[in-house]
Amino acid sequence: MAANDLVLALTGASGAPYGVRLLEVLLRAGHTVHLVLSPAAVQVLEHELNRRVRLDRFVLADLLGDTAAPNAGQVYYHHFMDFQAGIASGSFLTAGMVICPCSMGTAAAIAHGLSQNLIHRAADVHLKERRPLILVPRETPLHLIQLRNLTACAEAGAVVLPAMPAFYTRPQTLQDAVDFIVGRICDQLGIEHHLLPRWGDCTGHGEI
Repeated sequence: MAANDLVLALTGASGAPYGVRLLEVLLRAGHTVHLVLSPAAVQVLEHELNRRVRLDRFVLADLLGDTAAPNAGQVYYHHFMDFQAGIASGSFLTAGMVICPCSMGTAAAIAHGLSQNLIHRAADVHLKERRPLILVPRETPLHLIQLRNLTACAEAGAVVLPAMPAFYTRPQTLQDAVDFIVGRICDQLGIEHHLLPRWGDCTGHGEI
């Protein structure tokens, strides 16, 4: 356990490429990551990335492929129903938590303090301990209940960072669009990266 450990949860919203890419970036930056996947996230991973991950027999290579081996020691996987995991307690120090992508069901559970699984509980812990909690919803359109739930999360201290790629960076590939969101998440965590050009650089008004 260390204060620079990060918690990353993937849930059942569309946007699995964001979560997988974020995990890769965090590991390359040298962070230890406590990883939790919901059952719906596993379904989305297979549909969007053709990656078959098993919740009960998790293997990092199933999620990251060939890039997993060098970083295996930096990932601590926790089953989504394991309430004995360290991240279920405020006494376990972390530098923050990201739920990427964050389903509307997960946001609702966090907004109302319903710790029905380890993802909800870990998020609740980060709120009560005043540690960074970043929610990355990927849903459209949003109805009133969803908007109110996200507002409640923000009022409790979470950062709501929707997966909305920008176009001022002139993305050339889908990976560019993914990296923009991952870079903005890293900005919130204070993690240095070179995943996206900054506004001043894009417009020609930044320092060289």
